[in-house]
Parts: sequence; C-alpha cells; structure tokens
Amino acid sequence: MAKRKKKSPKKNSRILVYIAWFLAVIALILSLIVAGYYFGYLDVKQKVQKKERVKVVKKQHLKKDVKKRLKEVLKRERKKEVLKAKRHMDITAAHEYADEHLSKPPKGASRKVLKSVKKPKLAIIIDDVSTKYQVRDIKNIGITLTMSFFPPRSARPNSAKLASKEKFYMVHLPMEAFNFHAEEPLTLRVGDSQAKISKRIKTIKKLFPRVKYINNHTGSKFTANEIAVNRLILALRHQHINFIDSRTTSKTKVPKVMRNYGLKYVARDVFLDHDMDKASILHEIKRAIKIAKLHGTAIAIGHPHHNTIEVLTESKKLFRDVDLVQINQLY
Repeated sequence: MAKRKKKSPKKNSRILVYIAWFLAVIALILSLIVAGYYFGYLDVKQKVQKKERVKVVKKQHLKKDVKKRLKEVLKRERKKEVLKAKRHMDITAAHEYADEHLSKPPKGASRKVLKSVKKPKLAIIIDDVSTKYQVRDIKNIGITLTMSFFPPRSARPNSAKLASKEKFYMVHLPMEAFNFHAEEPLTLRVGDSQAKISKRIKTIKKLFPRVKYINNHTGSKFTANEIAVNRLILALRHQHINFIDSRTTSKTKVPKVMRNYGLKYVARDVFLDHDMDKASILHEIKRAIKIAKLHGTAIAIGHPHHNTIEVLTESKKLFRDVDLVQINQLY
C-alpha cells in the first residue's frame, strides 16, 4: 500500500493565520459598522432632541404670544362692553314711559294709609340687568335688591346664565310702547294672539326656570290695552308667574284685569332715576321710604346706571328705618 503524505505543519499554520486575519478583518468591519451606526444614531438623536427643544421653546413663546393676544382681545371686548353699558347709562328711566310726554313718571297705585307700621318693607327692583359688570356693581352696593334681567339677545347673550347664578331674580319683559323707537327684539305687542303670547312666556320660563315674577319694560301701549293684558296674565298664570306693573302709563289696565282674575295688584310706587342727577335720585329714595312708612310696603324701580349705583351705596343709613326685602318677601 502506498503511504499517505502528511500535511506540512507550516502549511496548516498559514491557513490558520489567513483565517485569523479574515476573521479580524470581518470583526473590524463589523466594529466600524456598529460604531458608525452608534455615532450616527447619537448624532441623529442629538439633532432630533435639538429640534424638539426648539419646538418646545417655540411652543412656549407661541403660548405666551397667544395669551398676550387673548388678554388684549379680552381687554378690547371688555372696553367695548363697558362703553356699550356707558351708552346705555345715558338713557334715563324716562325711556320706560317717554311716549306719554310727561314731566313726571305716572304715579304709583293708590293704597290705604296705615296708621301704625312696626317696620315697613321696601323692595327695590333694578331693571335692565344684562351683563356681568352690572351684576357685579349691583352686588357691590351691599344691600338687598331685586335684579330684573332682560331676556337674552345678540347684544347680551348671557343674561339668562347670569340670572341662573342668583338665588332670586325677576325678568324684565319688553312690551309695546306708544312712541318708543328703541324697541327690544321679541317685544310683546297689542296685536299678538293668545297663542303667540303664551309661547313667548313658555320660552321665558325655559330660559329662566326659577322665575316667579315678571315686570314690564316700557309697555305703555300694551298695558293700556285690556285684551292684551288679559292674554298676558292668562299666559303667566299657566306658568305660575306673578306680574308686577312697572306703571309706565297712567292708563294701565292691569288693576282691572287682576281684579277680574281675583289676584292682588302689585305695582311700582317710585322710579328712582327718572332724572339721573344724584340729588334727584336721593330725593326719590327718601320718597320711597316715606311711602313705605305710610302704607307698610313700597316698591321702587331703578336702573344699573352709575349715579343710581353710587347714590344707593351712599344711602345705606337712610334704609335703617325700613326692611329692605326681595320682591317675593313683600306680600
């Protein structure tokens, strides 16, 4: 048999060296790839983080800018509302009955004089309430007053929401006047049918669920019409709402209709701010107190004008002789 040739040890070692070098090269390449990937990843990560930080900073600046702009917008809107309220303040209580061309407002309802009264009650209604600034000013007076809110409209959309925050409130419902030109939307008119008036009162009840008392805004023509008043009182009775006559006309038919229904007639005795100067308002406050002392009770109506608010605030000592009450505590 032929003998096998033995492999040379030198040849084997060379192969092993080549393999080792090959593996080393592969390892180096893999290391470079991993290192490249790692450093590339870090670089990308840093760039992403930098971008994120820039975004956060931009977002913060944007937030600050938005807040600043929002404050400016709110400030402008508040200024507009204040100016609007100020313009409204220029309208005296005379707008309620201006169509009669009287130098003085229609007199209050005639009542019996009481010889002795333990402590008379006086209810002061503030009409035309429709903004949070008016509510704030009225509350800041620090005495018991009854706020009568206008129904909501585009110029004052939040009046019902503002009323809902109060324990007690009234609704100041616009009604047709003889010659008043600044008529409110959805004013009740003499020619309105029973169905239309009833529908309006139902809507008012939905807007102001806790309303128990309504008084008229303007309404000289409406309250002077017996048929119109009859339809209104019928609609109010179905919703369990009482009516207080603002007495914007001396020709009011409300007393007659109330008698027909067997209901008590309740009406305003004094308008506080027929004339808007402070001396006149103070005089009317004193007259309201005098009437309360004579009859045991009295109702005065004012408006959220600057002078009215100021004089009421300054007259707290005068009210010591009467109990200032909400309208629902009067009878």
